[in-house]
Amino acid sequence: MGEMKLWGLADSKENWTDLDHIKAILWTKNSLSGRVQEHWKEDAFFGYQFLNGVNPMLIRRCSALPNNFPVTDEMVFSGGLYTLVEEMKKGNIFLCDYKLLDGLTPNIIDGKQQYMAAPLVLLHKTPHDELMPLAIQLKQTPAGDNPIFLPTDSKYDWLMAKIFVRSADFNLHEINGHLLRTHLLAEVFTVSLMRNVPREHLLHKLLLPHNRYTLEINVLARNHLISENGSFSQFVSSGGEALKTILKRSLSSLTYSSLCIPEDITERGLEAVPNFYYRDDGLKLWGIIQRFVQGMLSFHYESNAEVWKDEHLQDWISEIFKYGFLSRSSTGIPQSFTTVAELVKFVTMVIFTCSGQHSAVNTGQYDYGGWMPNAPSTMQLPPPTRKGTTSEETMLQTLPNKGQTAKAMVTLWLLSHLGKCPKLPVHLGHYPDADFDDTTPYELMKAYQGELQTLSAHIRLRNVPLKVPYTYIDPETVENSVAI
Repeated sequence: MGEMKLWGLADSKENWTDLDHIKAILWTKNSLSGRVQEHWKEDAFFGYQFLNGVNPMLIRRCSALPNNFPVTDEMVFSGGLYTLVEEMKKGNIFLCDYKLLDGLTPNIIDGKQQYMAAPLVLLHKTPHDELMPLAIQLKQTPAGDNPIFLPTDSKYDWLMAKIFVRSADFNLHEINGHLLRTHLLAEVFTVSLMRNVPREHLLHKLLLPHNRYTLEINVLARNHLISENGSFSQFVSSGGEALKTILKRSLSSLTYSSLCIPEDITERGLEAVPNFYYRDDGLKLWGIIQRFVQGMLSFHYESNAEVWKDEHLQDWISEIFKYGFLSRSSTGIPQSFTTVAELVKFVTMVIFTCSGQHSAVNTGQYDYGGWMPNAPSTMQLPPPTRKGTTSEETMLQTLPNKGQTAKAMVTLWLLSHLGKCPKLPVHLGHYPDADFDDTTPYELMKAYQGELQTLSAHIRLRNVPLKVPYTYIDPETVENSVAI
């Protein structure tokens, strides 16, 4: 931020007048952020990010078009090679729906109203295994002033529609996928553990590394990032009251199954999507964690009755259900543990959420958002209400100004760079403060670490021929806890 101030950018309210000028401040450009800068306008790269960018949590297979998204074959398959009905039957049509952002009043920054869309995006898996956008509607309710934008539209009409989607994705990802589903949940798990489970208990020992610095980083976030006058309010369209509303809506839609990647992938119909590395690596990591947890807990609890009788366990999950999920049984979160299997699944979810999942939604923030036009934190003009009105000039007027860009870039860089903090990292599978007192857990730990090393080697080998390597769930880079 000091550099940005020296360059006169940090507090600037000027708009960008040329996209090339933004390149000058991509000062820590790596190979991926450079590739984003080169390819962000391309439809294939736009589609790719729904699978392997920082928000792989929204896309789902579409078996029937929503009533509020009246896309026709003539719009998207005018050549007659495909029909929407047939492609949906084949599992080749996908939907991203940003309905959680609908009807919000966006932030006001420096006295100027900001804007945010609540888009619907339809995508098609091509015979070349690319995920290509077919249609974008920027507001939820069909209307004459809410056109469906298509790849066949003018260059800037289509590009502006995609930019509004990328901005909506930034906002929903930061508040739902990142803040709520990793940081705040990790805090719930941690506080309940500290309140209810003594330090000598196996569960406390097992989860202690996955709580490291979580309370500290969340207090810092509440005081300096998402507070009323925090930095989030200075460059993000969902700052202020909109942030609270999105959090409430997101919590209302949160389910236990969506936190368990095997069930989440199945529910979203994404089992067979090609080149979905978040899924591939995440499922393997979940399996490795689950086998370790199964071994550790089965060693300690020889029967279901022992689980049921453990008051510390029951108090732990009871407070998580009450305070983390507001006692809503509809979430599917257990209110108590009656079997070893239930306990294993829940502890696996906790460890995966605090490690692999947080890494997946956090570590790539600067990679994909360092080049601002690919992930605008706010929009200064409203979504277009008709086609043929967008130009390069209006695009530049709509994108974040120089000061907003600088603040967003600095924040994303900080959140993505574990290695700059002397306290970090402690990678997944390491127990530097372990206090286990039997030989069996240590044997299980060695096997666990061996499986993580094997997965890491597999990921690195897989990534060799890829133009865009996927590294966010590589155990060698995954931090043990939500610590940044």
